[in-house]
Amino acid sequence: MKKLKILEVCEFSAGVCGVWTRVKQEAIELAKKGYEVWVFSSNIIKGTTEKASSYEEIEGIKIFRFPVKFKVGENALFWDFEKKALELSPDIIIAHVYRHPHTNQALKIAKILKAKGKKCKIFLVTHAPFVSSKIRGFKLTLLTKIYDLFYAKNLNKFDKIITITKWEIPYLFSLGAKKEKIVYIPNGIPLLFFKTKQSKFNFKNIIFLGRIAPVKNLETLFKAYEIVYKKNKNINLEIIGPIEQNYNIKENFKSIKFLPPIYDLNKKIKKLNSSDMFVLPSKREAMPQALIEAMALGKIVISSNTDGGREIIENKKNGFLFKIGDEKQLANIILFCLDKKNKKIIEKIRKNARKKAFEFSWEKLINKLTSLF
Repeated sequence: MKKLKILEVCEFSAGVCGVWTRVKQEAIELAKKGYEVWVFSSNIIKGTTEKASSYEEIEGIKIFRFPVKFKVGENALFWDFEKKALELSPDIIIAHVYRHPHTNQALKIAKILKAKGKKCKIFLVTHAPFVSSKIRGFKLTLLTKIYDLFYAKNLNKFDKIITITKWEIPYLFSLGAKKEKIVYIPNGIPLLFFKTKQSKFNFKNIIFLGRIAPVKNLETLFKAYEIVYKKNKNINLEIIGPIEQNYNIKENFKSIKFLPPIYDLNKKIKKLNSSDMFVLPSKREAMPQALIEAMALGKIVISSNTDGGREIIENKKNGFLFKIGDEKQLANIILFCLDKKNKKIIEKIRKNARKKAFEFSWEKLINKLTSLF
């Protein structure tokens, strides 16, 4: 039987990027199932001005990267992949992130292929771009409203709209998306996380792992750490990930241990498993991958009360939530976790965290995706 050709389209396929983490693992899982899988993206390395190689193969997936014609900030808005996509003639196109021009380009390609008699299905994975104007700011909010005015009508042109969260579904309805088009398939994590034996709780190691950028609001974590350190000198804080260009946070907090990003999965799991607490103090999160990974290893997870954080965490049952930007509340949670009197509560929360993470195993989720093919 002929293998289905699958084309995944996303903005970045290099650097630390939540969308790319989803695309990469999804593509690898599809390749394991015997599909021919390609990824098309821009050639920009996320969070930098550097360029990645134009072609790369990773665990059975073929990655093509295209020169960027137009950028706004860190966003690679225009990169032309139409000719290469038509040559490939995929059976399935999975376009990632609503409100990006490449998703409309993917729709155009699918339309051309269908006009030529090709049975090509196209799916949109939204990646939850629906955040409040208070967080986005006036200019970005205005741009999103203009985009929706002209392009929201395209939503129902996709065979399916795949949401990574449940909280974004009402926003899609408000844009006119039909209920029967929407399928919920969250970000997944590899089985290796669940096969790893969780380490014991040592009451001292705090970690952040991810992109070091203003949106992650690490200043709140650092201020909380200073409060905690005055009362407990036995704690450690490690910040792991790439620092966004022109973001000089490292210079302001020299007492904090900064480590480079970890791309190897086994090394990443080992580092996460060496920690006791994982803190995510972001201003906004859609569906935080690293948070679920930490939960799968039985870590105590502490997140700001973002849309993504509160969808995953049930406060004080499988993790903790705190008000965005509230370093005192965060410090009090950390101090609670460091108090050995609370050991029984901590162990119960760790157990519940790992149980929750099982919902996000790629072994389960990939079958839901392929059922749409």
